[in-house]
Amino acid sequence: MQIAEGHGPVDALYHAVEQYCEMLAGLGGYMAERQDDLRDVFQRAGARLMGLPAPGVPALTTPSVLVAFDLAPADTATLDPEKVLGIVTEGGGVTSHTAILAAQLGIPAVVQAPGVMVAQAATVGLDGATGEVVLDPADDVAAALLERNERRLALQAMAQGPGSTRDGHAVQILANIGTVDDALRAALADVEGSGLFRSEFLFLDRAEAPSVEEQTATYTRVFEAFGRRKVVVRTLDAGADKPLAFADLGEEENPALGVRGLRLQRAREDLLDDQLTALARAREATGADVWVMAPMVATAEEAAWFTARCREVGLPKAGTMVEVPAAAVRSADVLAACDFASIGTNDLSQYLFAADRMDGRLAGLLNGWQPALWELIVMTVRGAGDKPVGICGEVGGDPLLALIAAGAGISSLSMAVGRVGAVKTSLARHDLAQCRAMLDEVLASSSPAEARQAVLALADEEIRSLVG
Repeated sequence: MQIAEGHGPVDALYHAVEQYCEMLAGLGGYMAERQDDLRDVFQRAGARLMGLPAPGVPALTTPSVLVAFDLAPADTATLDPEKVLGIVTEGGGVTSHTAILAAQLGIPAVVQAPGVMVAQAATVGLDGATGEVVLDPADDVAAALLERNERRLALQAMAQGPGSTRDGHAVQILANIGTVDDALRAALADVEGSGLFRSEFLFLDRAEAPSVEEQTATYTRVFEAFGRRKVVVRTLDAGADKPLAFADLGEEENPALGVRGLRLQRAREDLLDDQLTALARAREATGADVWVMAPMVATAEEAAWFTARCREVGLPKAGTMVEVPAAAVRSADVLAACDFASIGTNDLSQYLFAADRMDGRLAGLLNGWQPALWELIVMTVRGAGDKPVGICGEVGGDPLLALIAAGAGISSLSMAVGRVGAVKTSLARHDLAQCRAMLDEVLASSSPAEARQAVLALADEEIRSLVG
C-alpha cells in the first residue's frame, strides 16, 4: 500500500515497520522489547535495498570496549569476546537481550549508563561485576581496574568441579539456556547441567505450533549436549506478554495477570500434551536426566494436575516454578504432589512488589536484596521439606546472593554461563554457618542497601574487594 501511494521502497518499509512497532508497544512487556529487533531488521533490509553495507558493529582490529546507546540482539550475538573487552550502553536493562547475550558470551556489560555517549571518552574502564564505569580513567585507576579483574579471573579459575561451600555443603551450579546453540555452548562449561531450559523459544514468532517430531528433535539435541547431566525444562511459558498466533485466547484487560504459563496450557491442553510427549520421547532416546516443571503455578490443584500429566507420559521428575507469592506462602501444599521446585526470582519479585520487571523506573523494587523476597524464598524451602528447591532467576548469578541462597537451603542455582566461576568461587570461600548468618542479616534488614552492607561485612575479604 505504501508503494502504491508513491513512497519509495525504503520509505515504504520504514512506515510498515513502524506500524508493527506501534502494535508491539501496545502489547507491553516482552513484546514491546521486540521493537528493537524489528527496527534492526529494517536497518539491514534498508541497507540491502540501497546497495549499502549492512549496519552493525564496525570491524575491530584491537581489543576494545563498545559504547552504544543500545545493541541489537543480532549485533551482540556475533561479538568476538577476544576483541570486545566490554560493553557500555545508555539504554537497555538487566533483562534486555544485550545483557543476557553478553553474559552468555562472558563479556562484561554495564547497561543504563546515562551520558556515556555524549561524553565521547577516548578510553573507558568498566567493572561488569559492580557496574562501575570510569571515563578516561587516570593511569592508577585503570591499573586498579585491571588488577581487580585479573584477581577475579584467577579466583574463578580455582573453582572447579561441583559447586559447594568451603565445608562441603553441595549447591549445584547449573546453566540457563533457551536454544540448542545455548545448550551446546553451556555444555562445554564446568556446570552440572541446566537448571532452566526456556522451551518457549521454540514456539514464539510462529504461525503454527511446532510438531511433536520437531520438538522431539530439538529436545534430543539439547539432552545429548549435556549427556548424563540433568536438564530442567520449563514447559511452554507463553501468553500475556509472549502471545502466540496459534493460541490467541482474546484480548485481556491486564495480560500480566491473565492467561499465561500453566493457565494457557490448561486452556490448550493439546499444546502441553504434544510438548510432554516430545520430551518423553527425547528422554527415552537419550537416557537423559530430565526434570520438567510448569510455569506460573498458583495452587496445589494446579501443581497436582501438571504432575499427573507428566506421569501419564512417563516423565519421572515433575515440578513447579514458584513465581506467584501464593505458591511460596503455601509451598507445602503446592509441592505435595511434586518432586522439586525452582524459584523464578524475576517474576516472584514482580508479583510480590506489583512492579513490572521491564520498567526501569521500578528497578529499585525488584532488587534481589529485598528482604521481603527472601522471606518468600525461606517460606518456599521450609514448605518443601526434603524436596530440592532451586533458583533460576537473576539472583542465582550474583556471587553474594548465592551465599544467601545457600544459607536459605537452596539446593541449586542456575545462571548465565559467564557467571559460573564467580558464584563457585564465592561459595567455596564461605562455610554454611557463614551463609546462614548472612541470611539472618538480610531478614533482619529493612532495605536492600542495609541488607547488602550487612552481608558484605561478613564476607571473605577477597570476595568483598571484588564485588564492591
